[in-house]
Amino acid sequence: MNLFADIRSLVLSTLETLVADGFLPEALNFDAITVEPPRDASHGDMATNAAMVLAKPAGMKPRDIAEKLAGKLAEDPRITAADVAGPGFLNLRLSADVWQRVVGAVLAQGTDFGRGDLGQGKRVNVEYVSANPTGPLHVGHTRGAVFGDALASLLDFAGFDVTREYYINDGGAQVDVLARSVYLRYLEAYGQEVAFPDGTYPGDYLIEVGVALKDKVGDAYLDQDEAVWLEDVRNFSTDEMMKLIRGDLASLGVEMDVFYSEKSLYGTGRIEAAIEDLKSKGLIYEGVLEPPKGKKPEDWEPREQTLFRSTAHGDDVDRPVMKSDGGWTYFAPDIAYHFDKVQRGFDMLIDVFGADHGGYVKRMKAAVSALSGGTVPLDIKLTQLVKLFKDGKEFKMSKRAGTFVTLRDVVDQVGPDVTRFVMLTRKNDAMLDFDFAKVLEQ
Repeated sequence: MNLFADIRSLVLSTLETLVADGFLPEALNFDAITVEPPRDASHGDMATNAAMVLAKPAGMKPRDIAEKLAGKLAEDPRITAADVAGPGFLNLRLSADVWQRVVGAVLAQGTDFGRGDLGQGKRVNVEYVSANPTGPLHVGHTRGAVFGDALASLLDFAGFDVTREYYINDGGAQVDVLARSVYLRYLEAYGQEVAFPDGTYPGDYLIEVGVALKDKVGDAYLDQDEAVWLEDVRNFSTDEMMKLIRGDLASLGVEMDVFYSEKSLYGTGRIEAAIEDLKSKGLIYEGVLEPPKGKKPEDWEPREQTLFRSTAHGDDVDRPVMKSDGGWTYFAPDIAYHFDKVQRGFDMLIDVFGADHGGYVKRMKAAVSALSGGTVPLDIKLTQLVKLFKDGKEFKMSKRAGTFVTLRDVVDQVGPDVTRFVMLTRKNDAMLDFDFAKVLEQ
């Protein structure tokens, strides 16, 4: 049962009657007509913009349409009052019988009450969390996880076929840093004194990983050059971190359908295929970008590069996909990943990014528009930062410094429901203060 849809149907059928009676002209478009809760609850149960939408195409005053529509609607037993407000808005009050039937439907349908078919089975991919596999999820990651999961659940409830997806960033330099950090913990497990250079991960959470590596390979990597052990330790460490992250997500009630590895894009021809698709559309060329104003982006260099003509699809500047030394830019595998999503046949893509990725929005939308020929929309939702407070003071988190409050710390003490609730108390694009002590008091 969808009460708003029912009343909208009543409004539209009443308008059709007014057309048949000759009060309204024929061939009017009703698509933009809505029935929603009024801004002020004292004005009624529902409000419709029908008269405001139809006034111009009908060549009539909105208030004249609203008054005629109000009179007709008031004849229906479901409507106890239809009041015209302002220039032509229409506020409706519903009968007690309507609300009694709603209560009955709620009791009968339980948590399925309100489930609809708005999505009509359209396939939607929602990618969220996608934190680097270099440690456990912390409070900051939790916001994207909760928002993305809530959004996916709402889409599923509205009749979309939803795939929840996590992109594992295991193809970049940060996993090499992770491997070197785990190797130091491995040496430590053998009783060696170690020092963590700047830029590595000194957190205690890697102690167990170092011990696990020792149990797996014994002393095979002791006194060996990095070239001997780096790849194996990188793979082992990433797997261990993803086990940890999967557990963190499960503790929060988040279940992913797909975990997609960035590493799978390299050496498989997938990046090359995506760039070739853009090239076939005349969107890849060799050139030198103008130096950016202010801070230089990490992918700019004053030499000829392979560029994606992203400005043809709404971006501010064209973007490098291959550097002058022949290596892929960070953007190239992201293009390939989204090309894979398009090829999997989704009708719509949604990415949930942290606010620090706001500069990626236009280029990513341009890529998907180009790859899909404009047939697959990409909607990017940004989640603002979480400002953490401990003992009444702001607490700066850093994975590389090993100073952070983990998702599991919070969930273990207050439970997943309270954690999810707190993360949804502010809009996703507004800063959220998370006072650890106050949450624990609840």
